[in-house]
Amino acid sequence: METAANRVQILSEALPYIQKFRGRTVVIKYGGAAMKDSSLKDNVIRDIVFMACVGIHPVVVHGGGPEINAWLSKLGIEAQFKDGLRVTDAPTMDVVEMVLVGRVNKELVGLVNAAGGSAVGLCGKDGNLITARPHAAEGVGFVGEVTRIDPKLVKSLVEAGYIPIISSVAADPKGQPYNINADTVAGELAAALSAEKLILLTDTPGILKDYNYPATLYNKLDIQEARSLIDSGIVSGGMIPKVTCCVRALAQGVRGTHIIDGRQPHSLLLETFTNSGIGTMLVASHQTA
Repeated sequence: METAANRVQILSEALPYIQKFRGRTVVIKYGGAAMKDSSLKDNVIRDIVFMACVGIHPVVVHGGGPEINAWLSKLGIEAQFKDGLRVTDAPTMDVVEMVLVGRVNKELVGLVNAAGGSAVGLCGKDGNLITARPHAAEGVGFVGEVTRIDPKLVKSLVEAGYIPIISSVAADPKGQPYNINADTVAGELAAALSAEKLILLTDTPGILKDYNYPATLYNKLDIQEARSLIDSGIVSGGMIPKVTCCVRALAQGVRGTHIIDGRQPHSLLLETFTNSGIGTMLVASHQTA
């Protein structure tokens, strides 16, 4: 049974982590079940606001695939995928932009503000935050890759005490919008901001040797180990872009990256303010971790 003394003890144990990360930037990729389940969504929002209240600077990048699919269905547009990428023709791009920028982004901003935070919604177009180019894959339409991140706008918002909430729609130099994988955007943004941490909320416990057995979770991996898991096929499917963006972020100076289970209540706080953490932590090398 929880008592006032238990609560105070928990807060006291969190103090070293608050001191360690105070003033540091943490980039959070928000997606999966934690966006669809209302109780989980409330937990994530409260975690983000808590982090901001104790002096950590959260920056949120979000997806929205299920809601895009729902709106495509309402409009009679077939959702198509190729090699894990959403085939994005011009009508689909209009829906992606409407849903991610106009609906999901503003909903999250409203939820953070209602929980006592101060959020500002952005997409990659704002302040030329993200410059895009066509994806190298053929036949996927307006799917993009990141060519450049200009973090000045995000930094100015963070310095002013706001929580940036960013959707992964961006444009090329001519203004053509592109749909970019949110994991990729989060990783590149974390590197551009020299973030202390990159945290990806997923629908798995982390990186598993055997996805049928949660007990096979890898608690910590370095870059070389992570790459070998991709080469061997242990990391496959939708986990590949997540691990790849973590590796790229680490190679560009982010100190720690984390793939955690967003289905677990208060997963962000468990990862940030406890010794054991949850999920899989990826580091540049075990020697420098």
